[in-house]
Amino acid sequence: MCRSIKPLRLPDRAATEQEIQEAALQFVRKVSGYRKPSRANQEAFDAAVQEIAAATQKMLENLTIQQNAQNAILSRE
Repeated sequence: MCRSIKPLRLPDRAATEQEIQEAALQFVRKVSGYRKPSRANQEAFDAAVQEIAAATQKMLENLTIQQNAQNAILSRE
């Protein structure tokens, strides 16, 4: 697992677009083995980042938090 990718499913707030983009970029870097791709691969690299960010956003929007977890968060406040 890429250690610099942090959990984005936060119980107290939604992940920001920037956090999702950064996580997608880290994932693509890890999988591709490139920190910065060559010019020949830049388009494929950028497209992968956008697709993963979109899939991540969609997944986060569709996840639900269990009521027990929500109650625990509210009781801490």
